[in-house]
Amino acid sequence: MLRKLWITGLAVSLAAASAGAWADDRDGYRYDDEYDYAQVLDVQPIRRRVRVSEPVRECWDEVSYASDGPFSSRHIGSTLLGGLIGGALGNQVGSGRGRQVARGAGAIIGGAIGHSVSRDRLGGEYRSERVIQRCETRYRDSWDERIDGYDVSYTYDGRRYMTRMPYDPGDRVRIRVDVTPLEG
Repeated sequence: MLRKLWITGLAVSLAAASAGAWADDRDGYRYDDEYDYAQVLDVQPIRRRVRVSEPVRECWDEVSYASDGPFSSRHIGSTLLGGLIGGALGNQVGSGRGRQVARGAGAIIGGAIGHSVSRDRLGGEYRSERVIQRCETRYRDSWDERIDGYDVSYTYDGRRYMTRMPYDPGDRVRIRVDVTPLEG
């Protein structure tokens, strides 16, 4: 236990003694940074054009036409009746396998004739119409101007300097004055 305390105390002492070494610069001289203000001579914004795409939803109405087919409520009765009559007539033709084929063909032909007669009798093909709203998202592009930073020209102690800053500093800018002795 005593040994652990002794090692801990030694480590803390070494850390405290080396703290001064970290404060020195690379040449072994210690200095303190001081701050001052310099007069701003010129500020120029750094501009950049950026394309901005904005989604816009556009909607319109379309008219949809749907024709009634052979199995619509207007023609279903005539089509079924024609199919039954055609099937009965086809059943009278042939024998065996030929009779089954004739019955099927008679039903199809009779249904088609029944539908055609119904369509002619009711004034042609009926077309229903309905309005459907369609929508689509399109992108409208525009150009925007953005400021990425500022080129700042300032003077301090009779000398002119330039720097790039993320903001406009105004009439004066805070600077760090660094004084180090010359080696000689």
